Amino acid sequence: MAWDRGGVPGALGDYLRQHPRGGRALVPGCGSGYEIRAFEAAGWDVLGLDFSPAAVQRARAVLGPLADRVTEGDYFTHPLGAAGFELVYERTFLCALPPDTWPAYARRLAQLVRPGGVLCGYFFFGPEDEPPPYPIAPADLAALLGPAFARVADAAVTDSLPLYAGKERWQVWRRSGVSISDS
Repeated sequence: MAWDRGGVPGALGDYLRQHPRGGRALVPGCGSGYEIRAFEAAGWDVLGLDFSPAAVQRARAVLGPLADRVTEGDYFTHPLGAAGFELVYERTFLCALPPDTWPAYARRLAQLVRPGGVLCGYFFFGPEDEPPPYPIAPADLAALLGPAFARVADAAVTDSLPLYAGKERWQVWRRSGVSISDS
């Protein structure tokens, strides 16, 4: 699979070394689940979520004793508890979703991430001749997340997979106290 890195990308590893803290973290569209082990090792109470039964099965096999950290469910509807998360990690999830679902993605993020928490990860800006993955323009990402999040970090990615090379950026967005309406 062209999107399966087989391990943890550099910027996430750096982020976790700089921000170990033991809060709740969510990895939507967790795929094979490599990042779950990295979050757990950094002291986070992490949950991986994937819609695909095959991905959940693979992640559980990859994670072994951490297999219970992965659950099958729909990001948009799966009950994830009222407590919320201090961190949601983005990696090939938004770009896998059709653009008409992006407003619902942002509303769900605003529900899941506690005020002061972060959305961090890799955002795919394209171009892409034959999506998926679906690229998003930087201005469109700012408009999508801006009502409830403020971007606090943005960096080039030096270890992208070939599919994403030169097309993605590592970003961190901090959650404000503002909600995103359903309109």
